[in-house]
Amino acid sequence: MSGDLVGIESGQVATLRLQNPPLNLISLEVTRALDRALGELEQDDRIRAVVVTGSGDRAFCVGSDIKEFESLHGRVGEGKLLLEKAVYRRLAKLPVPTIAALQADALGGGLELALCCDLRVADERARLGLPEVRLGVIPGSGGTQRLPRLVGPARAKEMILTGEIMSAEAAERIGLVNRVTPPGQAVEVASSIAATIAERGPKAVREAKAAIDLAGDVPLDEGMAAELDASERIFSSDDMLEGARAFFEKRPPDFSGR
Repeated sequence: MSGDLVGIESGQVATLRLQNPPLNLISLEVTRALDRALGELEQDDRIRAVVVTGSGDRAFCVGSDIKEFESLHGRVGEGKLLLEKAVYRRLAKLPVPTIAALQADALGGGLELALCCDLRVADERARLGLPEVRLGVIPGSGGTQRLPRLVGPARAKEMILTGEIMSAEAAERIGLVNRVTPPGQAVEVASSIAATIAERGPKAVREAKAAIDLAGDVPLDEGMAAELDASERIFSSDDMLEGARAFFEKRPPDFSGR
């Protein structure tokens, strides 16, 4: 499955690819295409993990198409950000794990898109940053909210208020990136991680992702109660029985997702 601006390669590990080279800019058209692609992913029960990347080797995505800015003067919420926030939230709320493969630069809205994913893998040549203040605007598609939740408020303020861009290695040091790869291997490594996840119990993986996401938003006792509810659902599943039987029979489990 594919479209002009966003392509999908489906399977247990799906690939979602921005296709607006050379910089994979986020225009209104790209955002709408991304929304349609996410709808396809949500309907595909085969998928157990998703790799998100961009086409070409110049950029994962360097953010908004600045040519649209003048037309949005005074109506950015109506004309751009409400849609972007909804679509980016749709990516963040995919029930299966998502891994951003940053084969090149992730800047501005491109980094905000990567922040919606559960994990980030970056080519050692990639640069990351939220340079919006250099243009007199702020990261408006989740950057001021998701980044501090990931790296802490002090690191987030330093990145956002200076607008400075960092290396993949520096991003790994502060926890913004999970792994840094040799040149040209970001997609391969991200796909390998996704394939490992796809081998695990799919119901357990989905429940674990949801529970971890909840942890940052609710008090500990409420999170513990939600974890217990998730465990109850898992221990009522066929996958739990299959996992236990496979363990004792010393064979790989064949999870059905039921």
